[in-house]
Amino acid sequence: MDLIADRGRRVTIEELNTTRLLSHARKQAHARNLDDVLIVDVDAHHYEGENFDEFLPYMENDVLRQLTMSTRQKGGARGAIMVQGIGYQDMGGRVTRYPLRSSEKTEAGAMRDIQLGHRWMDAMGVDYSCLFPTGMLSIGLHPQKEMEVELCWAYNRSLTEKVLPEAGGRFFSMLCLPFSDPEAALRHVETFGDRKHVGGFMVTTVRHNLAVYDNAYMKLYRAMEERELVLSFHSGPNWGGEPIYRSCNRFLSAHALGFTWYNVLNCTNWVINGMGERFPKLPVIWIESGLAWVPFLMQRLDHEYMLRPSEAPLLKKKPSDYMRDMYYSSQPMEIQDYDAMECTFRMMNAETQLLYSSDYPHWDFDLPSTIWDLPFLSEKAKHNILGGNAARLFKLPPRNDKQKENLQRFGNLTAAA
Repeated sequence: MDLIADRGRRVTIEELNTTRLLSHARKQAHARNLDDVLIVDVDAHHYEGENFDEFLPYMENDVLRQLTMSTRQKGGARGAIMVQGIGYQDMGGRVTRYPLRSSEKTEAGAMRDIQLGHRWMDAMGVDYSCLFPTGMLSIGLHPQKEMEVELCWAYNRSLTEKVLPEAGGRFFSMLCLPFSDPEAALRHVETFGDRKHVGGFMVTTVRHNLAVYDNAYMKLYRAMEERELVLSFHSGPNWGGEPIYRSCNRFLSAHALGFTWYNVLNCTNWVINGMGERFPKLPVIWIESGLAWVPFLMQRLDHEYMLRPSEAPLLKKKPSDYMRDMYYSSQPMEIQDYDAMECTFRMMNAETQLLYSSDYPHWDFDLPSTIWDLPFLSEKAKHNILGGNAARLFKLPPRNDKQKENLQRFGNLTAAA
């Protein structure tokens, strides 16, 4: 019997199986009949760090490819590929899955990533999952924009050519954009935008310089709008790299502020510079910032705009109205004050604009029951948030007759069904 240490306890490798670890999640889903509810997770994470050898060969630049792969052979992969690696994400919090993932057994003949993905999805009752990278969420901090371009290209080719086609249709992605290079980002949209299981593109907002309103990006946004793709902004922390966060002496502080602040900043620039007027048919999602920042920013921007409307000449309505046109992922949802949360849901039109996300397998992930058990939500709102809104946005079909009936009942059945 194989034994391994976990939190000071000796456990069998079989106990580390994803299905076993999420056994209570399966019980929750069954008790709530969630298999009859279409559930779409718009933010789950692919551990590309475990698969560098599979996608790095797709890098187009011979020199950068050789440099990166040689660094891996010498045992120093993170230095050449990523630029930060704080162990608190891996080891802190309530779940220490990261260092033990490699011990989980999978069956021969199918991709390991897909098998592990289907295990956690089945346990939670999730029907579709949008895959994002993990380590590459800090790609915008790389000192070489050429490396950002090459890594995004390699990862997106591997994902669309190897992983997604083998996943039985249950995975889709908003592919990572090399946002430091607008022309390269446009090439990604033109190359990958029409591929199957690509619902849109994602900007990692942890960056040194990011002006979402710069004219250099207008062709990029137009290309996405014309293809009916989704643009998302995924936030993250930058404890050691951002000067303002260096005063935080706890990861808790940097995590709470960092994940929120990057999307606050970029959402503000997007709204005030009239991107909602210039690209009214481009769906925009703000991911992994929680929800408490939304009413704060709505009130703050409306107040400033009413005093200085001349500084936002493209706007035809209040900033909060543009924010209500956009979408938000639910995780990590601040659940300490239900009255405040109910107000937040009302202000953002959560019934039509909020999208469930688990952020699995990160330590602060949320199960679907986090949404389903909210006492102030109507049945329609629960169905919409857990999957109906995303099904409409990404044109996802139901996976059984009961889900089809519910989507039809609440007006979310798409042509894809």
